[in-house]
Amino acid sequence: MSKHTFKQSSVTGDTRGLARLALGYDWNYLADAETLLFGSTDETAFRMQNITAGTGITTGTGTLYKANVTVAGDLITTTIVMDITGLDSSANTDIIGVDSTANSHIGQVTAALNGTIFAGEITCLETPAGGEPDIDLVSGDEATGTEDAVYTGLTNSTKLFDAGQDWVGGLHANQYQTAGLTAMPAADQYLYLSTGNTDNVNDTYTAGKFKIVLYGYPA
Repeated sequence: MSKHTFKQSSVTGDTRGLARLALGYDWNYLADAETLLFGSTDETAFRMQNITAGTGITTGTGTLYKANVTVAGDLITTTIVMDITGLDSSANTDIIGVDSTANSHIGQVTAALNGTIFAGEITCLETPAGGEPDIDLVSGDEATGTEDAVYTGLTNSTKLFDAGQDWVGGLHANQYQTAGLTAMPAADQYLYLSTGNTDNVNDTYTAGKFKIVLYGYPA
């Protein structure tokens, strides 16, 4: 099938009609400029939206945060890919983020956007360097969690995954690259990275890439 490109300004009743007749599919968009629907006028059929991190992550020097939420039928997939370069680690169970900066969350999970989360995984794509390489995934009710503060200070704090050892990107003896989450975030909670208890390195990351995937279904 040939490639078809269109601008949002081109979305009219006539072009939609031509798409149905010529290509056998329908498409639509929502006014939020970030949701695009294919295959149905039902907004739950296929939807793509964004999820965002707090300023304690996005203001890091050299830090990269990219994420989206895809709804396809009954499956909602939330994908977060991060380069943690420029963020800081400190003592055991402390939140990772820009040095002493609040709002160091990596996204909020809501029933409306992400659905009810029933599974998840975390993958190390590049070995962390500079800061603490034993990194856990946690959640809490507040968006205001601050780097160098213990994640257990968050309301209803939950450890979603406890690495228990240093992450190593790729295959390596006695290490792992991908692991399933052992607990799921509750609706409306914020996600955070926190330090484990291996070395307690208090420093700035110079490398380290991770992918976090959450699987949900319509609430």
